[in-house]
Amino acid sequence: MNDIQEATSPAASMGGPVTCVSKVELRVSCKALLDRDTLNKSDPCVIIMVQAQGQWTELDRTEVIKSNLHPVFAKVFMVDYYFEEVQKLRFEVYDIHGTHSIGTRDDDFLGGVECTLGQIVAQKKMVKPLLLKYGKYAAKSTITVHAEEISGNNGYLELSFCAKKLDDKVSQ
Repeated sequence: MNDIQEATSPAASMGGPVTCVSKVELRVSCKALLDRDTLNKSDPCVIIMVQAQGQWTELDRTEVIKSNLHPVFAKVFMVDYYFEEVQKLRFEVYDIHGTHSIGTRDDDFLGGVECTLGQIVAQKKMVKPLLLKYGKYAAKSTITVHAEEISGNNGYLELSFCAKKLDDKVSQ
């Protein structure tokens, strides 16, 4: 038997294709959102949707920021970025009225935008106008998505050493 084994990735050893993946942090903010509330400003929240096999499903959502038309959301989204694979994303902004389920009929749709994760990663800072239903612009409302690729070890390597039964080599 050969003492030297060929190094393969887990995907290759299982017969699957080798895919390059990196982690990406996404941060979201909006400007000049539509004011749909009568007594105070909108309470915005952003829902991130991902398309898989033609179906849109919710990936995650930001916190709700009370009474703010220019929100900068604290929530950081961590997503896997697959090179050479189109990953379609949709960002939907809602004015939240209740605490039960966000994105229901009770909440006002303030606008949305579709793009690919590759577009965001390539630009590092993507600014797009928000669109309402039927492709109509949501006044001057925009969404900004910042992307930052995260390296796995941040350039640090941790080494551990262990030794047993060493000769005592004290010099005199």
